[in-house]
Amino acid sequence: MCGIVGKLNLDGIESVPPQLIARMKDEIVHRGPDGDGDFFSGPIGLGHRRLSIIGLASGAQPMSNEDHSVWVVYNGEIYNFKELRSELESCGHIFKSNSDTEVIVHLYEEFGVELVKRLRGMFAFALWDERKQFLLLARDRVGIKPLYYINTGQALVFSSEIKSLLMDPSVERRINRRSIDRFLTYYYLPGEDTLFEGIHKLAPGHFMTVHNGRIEKYQYWDLHFEISPRWTRFEDAVEELKVLLRDTVRDHMISDVPIGVLLSGGVDSTGVLRYASEQAHKRINTFTVGFSGEEFADERPYARLAAQYYNSLHHEITITAKDFCDFLPQYVWHMEEPVCEPPAIALYYVSRLARESAVKVLLSGEGGDEAFGGYIKYRNLLALEGLKSAFGPARGMLRFVFEQMGSIGSEGFQKYARLVDRPMSQYYFSCTATPDTLFNRLKHVLYKRDFAESFVERSDEPTGQLFRQLDGLPLLHQLLYVDTKTWLPDDLLVKADKMTMATSVELRVPLLDHQILEFSASLPPHFKVQGWSTKRILKAALKDSVPPAILKRKKTGFPVPYEGWLRNELKEFVFETILDKNSALSAYFHKETLLKLLQIHQRGEGGSQEVFSLLMLELWHQQFAKGHLQPQRVH
Repeated sequence: MCGIVGKLNLDGIESVPPQLIARMKDEIVHRGPDGDGDFFSGPIGLGHRRLSIIGLASGAQPMSNEDHSVWVVYNGEIYNFKELRSELESCGHIFKSNSDTEVIVHLYEEFGVELVKRLRGMFAFALWDERKQFLLLARDRVGIKPLYYINTGQALVFSSEIKSLLMDPSVERRINRRSIDRFLTYYYLPGEDTLFEGIHKLAPGHFMTVHNGRIEKYQYWDLHFEISPRWTRFEDAVEELKVLLRDTVRDHMISDVPIGVLLSGGVDSTGVLRYASEQAHKRINTFTVGFSGEEFADERPYARLAAQYYNSLHHEITITAKDFCDFLPQYVWHMEEPVCEPPAIALYYVSRLARESAVKVLLSGEGGDEAFGGYIKYRNLLALEGLKSAFGPARGMLRFVFEQMGSIGSEGFQKYARLVDRPMSQYYFSCTATPDTLFNRLKHVLYKRDFAESFVERSDEPTGQLFRQLDGLPLLHQLLYVDTKTWLPDDLLVKADKMTMATSVELRVPLLDHQILEFSASLPPHFKVQGWSTKRILKAALKDSVPPAILKRKKTGFPVPYEGWLRNELKEFVFETILDKNSALSAYFHKETLLKLLQIHQRGEGGSQEVFSLLMLELWHQQFAKGHLQPQRVH
């Protein structure tokens, strides 16, 4: 796991200053504290920060082929690199290292840009062909590893992190107002845009080429939900999944440094530990996090149960409201993109614990819900759509029933009453949001006129566009596809990468291996969600090897008690930051509506996501829009 930077002058003549690449590398030293390197030739400059995981003595980058005509800087892990290396050696290629990086160079020599289709793993890389004066940028299929870029008109500048791009004086800090609206719609930024005009994310499953000043993007992979005729028997699919899980976790354990497992106490992470412990040569370290206080669900007893069951060396950390608050500026600085993801702060602390325990690689159960339909929301929405279909022209009666049930105290039924007359494509923005969120209901009084008039595209266009491509797919598969293309890469995986890299730890996500995703996409929907049962096939595969108390427990998510902290311990800081007369928020939003939102939250009537999002947006402006690239401490 590493960090990469680079710049290519599009005129093909002007050279890249070494001091610029040095500054860009320095901004991401946390991604690779074990070493650095660079390469300069004509119009190209490449830089690399290294976190040594595989090929400790011989994996320095940039790395080249035998005659130094092809160079690469790379961030990630290729889990099938040994098989690829054997294949390439049989074709006459000579290797000088034991690292997975060198496989990319020789694959390019053999297959050109098609090499990306041969890679199984997580990656973002930049490859320079000296003879052709040709640049290739690529990102893994799901978006586990980040890659940002900007075309300034004179050059293409790229890096693993945005803050590194800002070291180039030619990169302007212009705020993308449409992205602010989109963030408040989704609580993260779906798609390729960032909060800076011109700075983009290379989309998952895509690569970019630059040749003779011409920049082109291509999609090389997508997730296709095509139900295979193989799966007539549920039991056959379960057995296939068991083999796939065992092999995938084994491959994700390739490392020359110690490996641990992040335990949440849920099915996914416990399943990963089950297969990891079975195939490890010694006891595995496991890590979990808890929170001080009493008014929240504690995941630690379930994590301890899993650790005891599989005989792992278990480590725990407890974080307080003060820990949470103290890290907020660093959270914004490391995340770079505004994301309403309070569990990310807990991930930082538990990753730091792993690093202090001499563990540099962590396996996580991230992605199991998106792969196998684990969210309760999926089950509920499928039930809602089924009722709407059953009632047909009499939907008004269904709405009346929901309204009556809502009137006796169930806010959830009130929400469903409002969704009865809408097709799912118009009310499901993604896993985090619907038109019914407090932000979306208050936008008409929250936004100042000049801000609202500065963008015209619908705020839900990213998911709306995806739904328009999904006609004919089963409803569950539509939901899974939309979340795999938006919520997963632009929220969960941003958090996973940025928070672990902040502590110089590599996080691996076996359940998001593209072979597992493709397997799940080939299954009938009822193999994943049936009635009130979610993640049905994964639970069946783990039935005989995971403690029943974990397998059958109610899904809780990751219960960070930030709502209470925002209302109590952090109340003064929240009010002062959001309502300050000099805050950046005052340029976009009416102060009286901001106050109303804070008051709603103080009364315990919702709004925690909204308040945390506003806090993150203001802190982001303080650190990035105003030129500060050091986290400002919360007082």
